[in-house]
Amino acid sequence: MPELPELIQALLSPKAYPEPTKKVELRQTQMSYVFLTDDYAYKIKKPVDFGFLDYTTLEKRQHYCQKEIELNRRLCPKAYLGVLPVTSDKRLGGRGKVEEYAVKMRRLPQEAMLDFLLEQKRVKPEMMTAVAARLAEFHNKAATSQTISAFGSTEAITKNAEENFTQTEKYIGVTLIWRTYQRLKVYTEGFIKNNGSLFQKRIDEGRIRDCHGDLHAAHICFCQDICIYDCIEFNDRFRYGDVASEVAFLAMDLDRYGRPELSQGFVDAYIEKSGDEDLKKLLNFYKCYRAYVRGKIACFQYDDPYLTTGEKEQALNNARSYFVLADSYI
Repeated sequence: MPELPELIQALLSPKAYPEPTKKVELRQTQMSYVFLTDDYAYKIKKPVDFGFLDYTTLEKRQHYCQKEIELNRRLCPKAYLGVLPVTSDKRLGGRGKVEEYAVKMRRLPQEAMLDFLLEQKRVKPEMMTAVAARLAEFHNKAATSQTISAFGSTEAITKNAEENFTQTEKYIGVTLIWRTYQRLKVYTEGFIKNNGSLFQKRIDEGRIRDCHGDLHAAHICFCQDICIYDCIEFNDRFRYGDVASEVAFLAMDLDRYGRPELSQGFVDAYIEKSGDEDLKKLLNFYKCYRAYVRGKIACFQYDDPYLTTGEKEQALNNARSYFVLADSYI
């Protein structure tokens, strides 16, 4: 595994932070370095370009840090505190030339995260009903426009789906088998082709909104209020979409944890709160799509040179399980 960049290594020191902290932990995604101090989390974006995401310049990383704060305050206003420069003296908010930017957040309690609670078998149906109510209220108020609605068209949905299949071709034989890949591709293309009028109806009813975009269990915290955080800021077209796709994302994740009754209860509660009966017709299509996206992201993680052998093995297993789950919805 390559050594971490010098600046990232320097930020492992407690002295680099504006408030006292006894320890600093580093966690990584394929897109970010996340530093956890005693009370805060600092996220620095990696200088990567995945095609759908471009963080390759300092100016772009600053822009997307600011956008991350703005967008996430919609559903988690108390946690997102601001953007700090990382300066040449290897400090956050220090003096000298700006070398990076970091999003500063309050640390959210790990023991209150939905993914943790699912693993502990501590999630009750009424908790998912509360999430459904919060989400329905958010979607009702979320921005929509002619520009946003265009992302609900069959052309836009086809573009997103084709991108998924193109970007995962090289992983055939590694994380998914050719037969599964082909079956998912044929199913996806056929569903879009055969349901043009339904997709148009969704546009006409204003169901295409500026959503969260990455709604899975790890991004929901049952703290004082339900905090839904870490939305997609790096590409508007991954947030702009049918509310049914967003609901299907979390429902799919609940299925993945082996809790189909919670998944169905969440969907039913959302439909009751929103009056969106047509969502049922799209649920399995979007569950399949969302599981495939998560499989793709796990593939990208697998290729990250800075991950440990154990982390790479976990990414490989995650990718395989998501592709199997996607196939189960056909």
